[in-house]
Amino acid sequence: MVGATKVTRPALRAVACGAMLLGASATLADTLEGALVQAYQNNPTLNAQRASVRAIDEGVPQALAGYRPKVTLSGSIGSQYWDTTTKSATFNQTYTQLSGNLAPSTYGATVTQTLYNGLQTSNRTRQAESQVQAARESLRTAEQTVLLNAVTAYMNLLRDGAILDLQRRNVEVLQEQLRQTRDRFNVGEVTRTDVAQSESRLAAGRSQVLSAEAAYKASVATYRQVIGVEPGKLTAGSPVDRFSPSTQPAAIGVATTTHPTVSSAQYNVDAALLQVKVAEGALYPTLSLQGNVQQSNDASLLQTKTFNAAALAQLSVPIYQGGAEYSLIRQAKETLGQRRLDLDSARDQARQTVVQSWGQLEAAKANIDATQAQVQASEIALNGVREEARVGQRTTLDVLNAQQELVNARVSLVSAQRDRVVASYTLLAAVGRLSPQVLALHVPVYDSNVHYQQVRDTWAGVRTPDGR
Repeated sequence: MVGATKVTRPALRAVACGAMLLGASATLADTLEGALVQAYQNNPTLNAQRASVRAIDEGVPQALAGYRPKVTLSGSIGSQYWDTTTKSATFNQTYTQLSGNLAPSTYGATVTQTLYNGLQTSNRTRQAESQVQAARESLRTAEQTVLLNAVTAYMNLLRDGAILDLQRRNVEVLQEQLRQTRDRFNVGEVTRTDVAQSESRLAAGRSQVLSAEAAYKASVATYRQVIGVEPGKLTAGSPVDRFSPSTQPAAIGVATTTHPTVSSAQYNVDAALLQVKVAEGALYPTLSLQGNVQQSNDASLLQTKTFNAAALAQLSVPIYQGGAEYSLIRQAKETLGQRRLDLDSARDQARQTVVQSWGQLEAAKANIDATQAQVQASEIALNGVREEARVGQRTTLDVLNAQQELVNARVSLVSAQRDRVVASYTLLAAVGRLSPQVLALHVPVYDSNVHYQQVRDTWAGVRTPDGR
């Protein structure tokens, strides 16, 4: 009998259904949703972006400080030696010499309150708030990137594990094929050429196993990097088409209006516009109120204590300061124009990404149907070639080629299933909806507003809200 024990149909159906790592237990295995939760909580890139948002939050209390008074305390103390000789103004001139040591000290306080500065403080505050909103949108982009990377790492590991299993099974089949070919050679049914062909194909199969093992180990390392934990037994992932718009025009409309990169660009335009107003505020008068108290002790021989208190209103009207303020206004306007162009680019990029992702998803869907048909046809072809070889109508090489075509078809099916899932998540990210809320992940969602409210109205203190 020409041929060998085949990979069973139940194993093939398991692969076709997406259970790419055979033997995985549904109760003990890791799930794609669980991997996304781990990545959302543990990914260092995402945690670094959250820290960046918290740092940008501090721009608002820094801007609000312009509304608050500034208080300065000053003091000095020292030692002074004096020696004075005085000549009288009378006809009989006499000289009087005085000497001694003094310890003069001075201390005081100054309070300054800005009353008007060309609305620079209010514009800086609004600008800082826009920058906070832009940072939050950038965080949403980072979340989408991390979650998509997690999906890709998870599905790549499933794919590479399944391919490794297929290649190992193929080696088992080829070993059995070689054993049977040698038995037939010993009884004179085939030639030495048939044996050599079987040996060559077995060596190639072992080489493919080594390559598949290397790819699998690389995927394990990537999984650990992105998700933050070592992989266990993974279960099959499923597409998320239900969360994406049903038509391509609708997806484009959502992406060009609500995608985080577009929203971030819009907030950057607002911040640039307010920067123009801040720069223009430098041309307006500045009005402030200043209060000062000061006490001096042992300042001189005749005046041992002095106390001063003053309240002043100061008005400063800029006339010309070298032209720097005009240059800053022109610079801010150019930056505003740049940010508006960046917004147009962000919308165009969002549209292009949606169109590309939509096409990839449609191709992935069609590719699964094609590869499933390819696997079925390759199975039928392999069984037919084996039967024909049994009666002498086919050669050993024909059987080996048919076996390799079946393996290739199964590998293509596994890759197509991986592409199908990843493409659905890619489209969801392209429209800006790849988030824990949309996916209904069982994980506490990071709320940027909590830290913002904790620091916004803080007047003093160096500790962060988490106690550092």
